[in-house]
Amino acid sequence: MSSSRQKQQRIESVDGDETSLGAAHGIVRRNPTVIALLITQLFLIGWMAYRDSVTWDEVGHFAAGLRHWRDKTFDLYVVNPPLARLVACGPVLLLRPSMTGIPRGGGFPAWHRAEFICGTKVAKENGERYFWLITVSRWGCLPIVLLGGLVCFAWASELYGRSAATLALALWTFSPTVLAHGHLITPDAAAASLGVTASYCFHKWLNQQSWRRAVASGLTLGLAELTKGTWIILFLLWPILWLVWRTWRRAHAWSWSWSFAQLTCIALLAIWIINLGYGFEGSFKRLREYKFVSASFSGVKDKDEITGNRFAGTVAGWIPVPLPENYVSGIDVQKRDFESKMLSYLRGEWRQGGWWWYYVYAMLIKEPVGTWLLGVLAIGATVFCRRLYLVSWQDELMLLAPAIAVLVLVSSQTGFNHHLRYVLPAFPFLFIWMSKIARSFQLGHRWIAVAVLVAMTWATASSLSIFPHSLSYFNELVGGPKNGHWHLGNSNTDWGQDLLNLKRWLDQHPQAKQLQLVYDLPLIDPTLAGIEYLTPPIGPTALDAKKYGPVQLGPKNGWYAVSVNHLHRTDHAYDYFREFAPTAMAGYSIYIYHITTEQANSVRVKLGLPALENEFGSGNAHQKGPP
Repeated sequence: MSSSRQKQQRIESVDGDETSLGAAHGIVRRNPTVIALLITQLFLIGWMAYRDSVTWDEVGHFAAGLRHWRDKTFDLYVVNPPLARLVACGPVLLLRPSMTGIPRGGGFPAWHRAEFICGTKVAKENGERYFWLITVSRWGCLPIVLLGGLVCFAWASELYGRSAATLALALWTFSPTVLAHGHLITPDAAAASLGVTASYCFHKWLNQQSWRRAVASGLTLGLAELTKGTWIILFLLWPILWLVWRTWRRAHAWSWSWSFAQLTCIALLAIWIINLGYGFEGSFKRLREYKFVSASFSGVKDKDEITGNRFAGTVAGWIPVPLPENYVSGIDVQKRDFESKMLSYLRGEWRQGGWWWYYVYAMLIKEPVGTWLLGVLAIGATVFCRRLYLVSWQDELMLLAPAIAVLVLVSSQTGFNHHLRYVLPAFPFLFIWMSKIARSFQLGHRWIAVAVLVAMTWATASSLSIFPHSLSYFNELVGGPKNGHWHLGNSNTDWGQDLLNLKRWLDQHPQAKQLQLVYDLPLIDPTLAGIEYLTPPIGPTALDAKKYGPVQLGPKNGWYAVSVNHLHRTDHAYDYFREFAPTAMAGYSIYIYHITTEQANSVRVKLGLPALENEFGSGNAHQKGPP
C-alpha cells in the first residue's frame, strides 16, 4: 500500500465518525479553540454594532421592520424579504420607539421606496436615542451570524476533518466582509448564514434521504429565501444537484419516485415558509393582477407609463402565484433597478451601468491577501494531490455550485455595481472549500502546514489591524483602507458608519467646533448626534461653480470633515480636498482637514482662484445643512 494511501486511511479513521452536525457540536464542546472563535466573533460584531453609526440601508430596514411588527404588513423595503429586519426590530419594540413617522394603513407602492422617507422621519422623532435603538436591533441579529460559523465548522468537519473545520470557522470569524455586514441589520450576512445552513441540510439529505431530513431542508430553505431574493436560484440549482447525485451515486436505498417526492416536499415546504413569513399577505394573487415596473415583467416601452403587465390577457395571467404579493413585487422592483443603468464607480471611473468583473475585483482587494493565499494553496492541493485533498466530486460540487451560482448571477446584473455585499452569500461555501488545505496537518505535509499557518495569521492580523472599521477594509494590494476610496465607493468604503466616531473626535478636539461637514448619509441629520456644522464651499471644478464668484469658492481656511465618497463626486464639487493631506480621520471614511490660510491660498493659486485677503473669507461655507 502506498504512503499516500496510508495517510488517507489514517485521516478517515480519525474523522470518519464525525460526519453529523451532532458530532460536530460534540467537537465544539470539547474544543476550546472553537469556543474561543465563537466568543471572539460575538465580541467583535457586538462591539462594532455599538460603535458604528447607522448606515444607509439600515435607515430603511429599521423603519420597515417597525411597520412589519406594528401593522402586520410588508409593503416597505420589498426588494429584500423581511426576516432579518423582523428579527432585528422585535427586541426594539420593548423600548417603545416613536413610530409616528410611519403612516398607518394604506399600502405604499413598492416602486416608491418609501422606507427611506419613513426612516428619516423615525430617526428625527427619536432624536439621539435613535442610535441606541439601532444598536439594540443589531444585537438581535448576532445569533444568525454565529449560526453561519457553526455550519462552516460542521460541514468542513464532515468533509475534511477537524483542522479544516477550525480553519473554516476562523475564516468566517475574521473575514472583514463578514464582520462589516454581520453587525448590521441589513440582510446580507443573514443570507450567507441561512443560505449555507439550508445547503448543508440539503447535502445531508442527499447523503442519507429521510423524511426528517427533507423537512429540515425545506424549513431552512424557506428561511434562507426570507433573507434575500438572491437565493431564489436554489429552486433551480437544487433539482439539478439532486439529479446529479441520483445519477452518479449508488448509495441510496430510496427509489427515484420516493426521492423525487421528498424533493417536491422540500420545495413545497419552503414555499409555505415564505408565505408564512409574510403572513400570507397577498398570496395566490393572479399574475394578471400585478402592476409591474420592470421592463421584463411589465412589457412597457412607453417611458411615460410607470406600470404594466405583459401577462395580462394571456393564459398565464390567470395563474395564481403561490407566493406573497410583496415577495413578487420585490423581485420586480429589484429587476427594474438593475435595468435602469445607474451610475457606478470603479478605480476612479464613473460609468452608466457596471462591469462584469466588478465583484471579482472587489473580492480581490477587500478580502485579506492571506485568505487569497489559502485559496491558491487549496487549488494547488486539489490539482496536484487529488487523492489526499479531494473528497468525492459530488461533495465538492455541493460547495462550489452555490458559490459560483451567486457570483455568476450577481455579476451578470451589470445595470449597476455598488456593493460587494451582494456576493457575501457565496463566502461561507468558499471558506469551507478552502479549508481542505488544513488537512496538511494530519497528512504531515509540513511545509504546506506552515504556509497555512502563515496565511491565516496574515489574514487575521490584516483584518483586525483596522478593527472596528471593517466596512472600510482594503488589503495591502491597494495600500490598505486609506487608499480604498480610489478603487471602490458606496458601502465598500463609506456607508455613513463613522458619524458617531466623528462626534467622539470632536469631543476630544473642541478647537474644531467651527466644523464644516459634508457627510455621505443625507437621510440622517448630523445634529442628531450632537454635531453642529456648516457646509463647505464647492470648488472651481464643480459643475455649478459658475453660480458663485471666485472669492466664494473653496478652498478656504478652517476645519473640515469630508466623506471619502465626496472626494469622487460626479459633479466634482469637492475635488479640491484631494490637494490636502487630512489632519485626522473619523474611522477611515471621514477625513478631517485643518486648512490654514497659507495652505488654502497655495491651492487657490494652483486652481486659478484669487488668494484670500483675510483669515476667514466668505461665501457659501456659512450655510447650515447638508450639501
